[in-house]
Amino acid sequence: MKKPITLTGFERTFASDSDPWRTFSNRDEAVKRRAILHAIGPGPHGRVLELAAGNGSNSRALAARALRLDATEATRSGTALVASALAPRGKRARAIQLAVPARFPQTRYDRIVIAELLYYLSPRAMERTAQDVARALRRGGTLVLAHHRIDFHDFAQHAANLQRIFLARTGREWRIGTVRRTRRWIVLACTLA
Repeated sequence: MKKPITLTGFERTFASDSDPWRTFSNRDEAVKRRAILHAIGPGPHGRVLELAAGNGSNSRALAARALRLDATEATRSGTALVASALAPRGKRARAIQLAVPARFPQTRYDRIVIAELLYYLSPRAMERTAQDVARALRRGGTLVLAHHRIDFHDFAQHAANLQRIFLARTGREWRIGTVRRTRRWIVLACTLA
C-alpha cells in the first residue's frame, strides 16, 4: 500500500468527477448494490443510517426502502452529490456531512449500511466507529457491511478480514450471514445476537 487517501483527497476526487468509481454505471457495482438491498430486506424500514455515502449511488436505492434515511458523507462535494441523488425522495431522506468517528444524527437506527469505508479509517477510528455503530443499532436491527476483499493503493488498512475485525471491535456478539461474495468484494448482513 502507498499513502492512504485523506479527506482532502476524497474532496478533490468528488469535486472533479461526480462518479469517479462509476458506481452509478458499472455492472459490478450494480450487482453489489442489489446484494446490499437484499441484505437490508424489502422494507419499509424505520430509520436507516448510511455511513460514507460517497456520491449517493447506494443512497437512492436505500431511500426507497426507508421511512427515514440519514445518508452521511465526510466531504462537502460528496455530501452535495448525495443530496442531489436523494432530492426526489423529499424530506424522508437527507444528506448529512459527517466524518466518522463522530456522533450520529440520531441515537437509534433499524438498519445501518457501511460500504467501502472501513479500510480508509485508521485502526483507532475504526474501533470508535464500531462502538458507535453497536450503540446506535437497535436490538434485532441489521448492520450491512460491503467492502472489497482485495487491497488498493490508497487504503489505510488491509481489506482481508477487515469486516470481521470491525465486528469484533464492537464488543458485541453478531449473527453473520454472507449475502454475496465475489473474488473482489463481500456483502455481510449482521444482526446483534
